[in-house]
Amino acid sequence: MQTKKGVVIHMLHQKSLSEKAKSRFSILFSTLQIGQLLRKAGIIKSFGPSSFAVFQILFSLVFEGRNWFRLLESERGTSLPGKDVIYRFLNQGTFAWRKFLHSFALKIIQHFESLIASSRSRVFIIDDSVLNRNRSKKAELLARVFDHTTGRFTKGFTMLTLGWSDGFSFAPIDFVMLSSAKLVNRICEMKENLYKRSHGYKRRLEALNRKPDAVVDLLQRALSTGFTADFVLMDSWFTQAPLLRQLGAMGLPVIGMIKEMKQRYRLNGKLMTLKELYATLPKNKSNEILGSVIAETSCGLPVKLVFVQNRNKRREWLAILSTDLTVIADEVVRVYGMRWSIETFFKFTKSYLKLGTEFQGRSFDMLICHTTVVFSRYLVMEFERRQENDAKSLGGLFFLFADEVRDLDYQTALQQLMTLFLQMAGAKTKQEKSNVFCQLREWIVGLPCYIKGLFIDLSCES
Repeated sequence: MQTKKGVVIHMLHQKSLSEKAKSRFSILFSTLQIGQLLRKAGIIKSFGPSSFAVFQILFSLVFEGRNWFRLLESERGTSLPGKDVIYRFLNQGTFAWRKFLHSFALKIIQHFESLIASSRSRVFIIDDSVLNRNRSKKAELLARVFDHTTGRFTKGFTMLTLGWSDGFSFAPIDFVMLSSAKLVNRICEMKENLYKRSHGYKRRLEALNRKPDAVVDLLQRALSTGFTADFVLMDSWFTQAPLLRQLGAMGLPVIGMIKEMKQRYRLNGKLMTLKELYATLPKNKSNEILGSVIAETSCGLPVKLVFVQNRNKRREWLAILSTDLTVIADEVVRVYGMRWSIETFFKFTKSYLKLGTEFQGRSFDMLICHTTVVFSRYLVMEFERRQENDAKSLGGLFFLFADEVRDLDYQTALQQLMTLFLQMAGAKTKQEKSNVFCQLREWIVGLPCYIKGLFIDLSCES
């Protein structure tokens, strides 16, 4: 099937999971000790099907090609628990879903860490994405949130996500489902009579935080849980001096995009705009990196600013900031290119794993539970993708002599930066969409055959 323009993506909705997929998922659940992780997070049921059994049903549902109600009406419905069992599980506010996700992601990342050299860069990536709920009226903590991709306010939630990457794999670590800190933007408030010590109540309170505060909390929790990284990557919205100072105090170097705005930088005793700083540099027209300079923010924080030229429009440039002054300009650009993996994550989870659409109840607990299930699906698929592509995962002599999976190279990082030029200009062009979907296609191609069998006709057309 072809469209007039752009990208063709179709998902093959299978009537049920193949026996090979069922068998492999069962082995993975045992290998990754998901049942044990659920119990340690207090995700336990006192009667009926176990929490592990219900979690398996929710995890596999997206691969069945049918929603929960259609599945109950099918031949398999007689062997499944009733809908009340599933909805009670989704709406349970006492389950520690964050503890489960932390434990699960840490197990996956520790496996990735065992396959790569200690000299390879590891990064935390912070970004947000809007979950639209335009048809909802009574969803708990529903708010009008700003969608920076459209430049408009929409009804829904802002999912602030923290992920980890080594340049090949991406693992979501944690998230905050933000409503709005401003009362005027909130359409619905949280329900009353909640148990104040429950995990559900605490997740509701953090939904009212400001985004910069939520970023700090996400990273503090990650560090205390045992996650480590060399840099924090973020886009221009987050790369602001107050947040940079807070993360610096936590020992976290930041590499982030910056825009030409009102902020000033001090160079040789003079306060200058980003454009004025750029004008002081000797131009290197033979290289995409136009130059770099070490300056101070207005609050005295030393930073390195790297200027990169737009390949398509030679007069335009991007600026990338690093709080680690020892990193060379080429490496700043290459490492920042790792941020693109979270864009692939957002696109895949929304388009294929039904993030924000599979269940749309009124309860905030349901939103947290289902988002955690979707993140778990992605972690399992990323684990399998690494097993499929990394010879070191075979162990033995393969571990000793096989090459590591490829790291993100400099030229690929530059290509992704060119796509960011289009995004920052608000372009919705064929080239931009092609770059996004080709990256998604490359990720899917690396999956094992039994998972790729769930997808069909994924292509990027010229």
